[in-house]
Parts: sequence; structure tokens; C-alpha cells
Amino acid sequence: MSGEFSAGALIELVVPESHAGSRLDWFLAQQLPQYSRVHLRRAINAVGVKVEGHRAKASHRLRVGQHVSMVLPDLPRVGPVPENIPLDILFENAEIAAINKPPGMVVHPAKGHWEGTLTSALAFHFENLSAAGGPTRPGIVHRLDRDTSGVLVVAKTDASHMRLAEQFEQRTTEKEYFAIVVGVPDRDRDLIDLPIGPHPSHREKMAVRRGRPDSRESQTFYEVIERFDGFAALRVLPKTGRTHQIRLHLAHVGFPVLCDRLYGGRARITRGELSRDGSDTSVVLERQALHARRLKIVSPTTGEPLEFVAPLPADLTHALDEIRRYRPR
Repeated sequence: MSGEFSAGALIELVVPESHAGSRLDWFLAQQLPQYSRVHLRRAINAVGVKVEGHRAKASHRLRVGQHVSMVLPDLPRVGPVPENIPLDILFENAEIAAINKPPGMVVHPAKGHWEGTLTSALAFHFENLSAAGGPTRPGIVHRLDRDTSGVLVVAKTDASHMRLAEQFEQRTTEKEYFAIVVGVPDRDRDLIDLPIGPHPSHREKMAVRRGRPDSRESQTFYEVIERFDGFAALRVLPKTGRTHQIRLHLAHVGFPVLCDRLYGGRARITRGELSRDGSDTSVVLERQALHARRLKIVSPTTGEPLEFVAPLPADLTHALDEIRRYRPR
């Protein structure tokens, strides 16, 4: 089968004698070399492939003369396409780079986000990036959520990638976040120690899940920097690095991150809501108020400590100023 067919096209194949007894996924991989067998197996499970008009599994054994029909899936993305996207580079040497990621930027390509990612920007700006994270994540050792800004370290070589990954895994890195939360903690500081696992019904979310085999221990320390009327500014030091950990932990104890759509139930706040003047609909903030302010690691080459600090971005500075103005304690 040549490459004249494009994604979305309906194709029909007849099983030749040479493929009698072959598995369906293997047969399709031979006829469609532009797709890997794994990619085709996923397509069979998700979209469906018909043999003699009936949907069949990837393991189905074929007979001579049978008709196989399927809609061609999208071609797999091999890696990010370099894009000339400006980067705020905090630090760079031959082994690593530290980036101040802006809010709204997805770290690596995924369904629905193939362009405008951090990896596309990295591929344009840096000649060398580690391949240890896989073809879609060159240089990426750890990640930040799309709407979380701040420090993210990138590996340029596989050796530095492995050493950095080991530091994150062994929790020898030191991470500090800034957050504005809804609600006012009565304690000046506290440690949230609650296990995290997949949400039982919401695919996008994580949840506090005790006594589950797929849950993992998670600890988040926070300290109150400033209190307001109905809001607070926090310094947050996560001890572990689970998906959505800070957002979930703070929401679970009653102080969701401001404008956190997923865990706080709202994605924006207006000046009128702060001033209690319903006529003012000016948007103050429309992304979660979470910023990775500081990251401390050990150099993967020299063993010396390295610390990177990302200043508070303009949108969070503006939100903080507005809260101070309209909601003083």
C-alpha cells in the first residue's frame, strides 16, 4: 500500500494468500508502512477495523480473500516542529538551560496541542536537546501545567537528563511556588499530607484517594505570606511532585488556587467581584494564580548547587495589587 491515501480516507484491502493466518494488526502494518504497529493497534481499538463487514480485534486471525476496511488514522507525530517562539532564558550552559515558562504554554505536544508548545520553542532555540524523554519531549525533565508559569529546567544531553531526573525522583531538588488562594488559612504554615491518585470519574482531574493501589503519597508544605479579605498569598514548597499536587491539595483543605477552573470551579475574576461593584466587568485574572518561583538543583556536571528564580509575572502582580486595593484585611 503506497502513501496516496490521506488520514480520514476509507480504504479496503483483500487478504492475499501470503498473509493467511496473520494477525489483523500485523497485516495492516505490512500494508501501511507509514504507521507503526502500535499506532495501528490503537486505531483498531479506538476507531474500529472491519473484516467482512464486522468489527474485529487487533488479534483477529485473517483468512485468504477476506475483505478488510478501515478509516485511516492521523499519522503519528514524531516530534515537535521547531517554532520561533520567544523564550525567557534564565540560565544556559552546555548541559542544561533554565526557562521562565509563560502561562498558557503547553510543555510538550499532545492531542489538541501540536503547535505553540515549549518543546517547539526549545527545538528552534537550542541545537542540542536530550532524547531521553522520548521523541515528543526533547529536553523535558519535568513539567508545569499549561497555566502555571515559572522555572523549568531543560536538559541538553542524555547524561545531564538522567542525572537531573534522578534528583527529581529522589526529591533532592528544592521547589518553591507562589500562589494566591481563595479563602484565608487560620494557620501561618502547615503540611498537607494526603495521597493522590486518578479521579474515579473525571479523566482530567486527580483526587485524594486513600487506601488505593494507584494512589501515591504526596506532601505539600505552605506558608502564608499575606492575608486579605477572602484571599491569601502563599509560599508553597511541594515535597513530592505528583500531577496537579499543589492545586489539588490546597483545594482539598478549603483554599483553592484563584482562577483554577479544574479544582476551584472558575477560570477568571473581575474587578467588580473584588470591589463588590457588579457593574465593573474588567478582567483581573483569567488563569490559575500559581507560579513556580524558584528551583534549586545540583549541577549534573560539577555537583555544585544551582538556583534559578523567576520573577512574579505581570498578570499575577496585577492581581495581587488589585486584591490589596479592594480586599485589605
